[in-house]
Amino acid sequence: MNFAEAETLAERAVAVQAMAQDVPSPCSSVCRMDRLSGFCEGCLRTIPEIAGWSKMEDETRRHVWRAIELRAKAGIWRAPADTGDRHA
Repeated sequence: MNFAEAETLAERAVAVQAMAQDVPSPCSSVCRMDRLSGFCEGCLRTIPEIAGWSKMEDETRRHVWRAIELRAKAGIWRAPADTGDRHA
């Protein structure tokens, strides 16, 4: 995911949260978990959010979308910069 994709996902998240019903899945068919962040590289969900999606009520789905929005805006999906310090 890059900045533009994250911004687009955050904008979509805002729109979806306003939906009254039939909250769509955020899945983008990337389906690859980032080992550092623990988020899917395509939709920024966690494994429990992905696994539980089909059983969630729309209100809970909107909460997941809100979490996705915050993750996308905060940039926490990015791997930390390599400082070159190998002495840790």
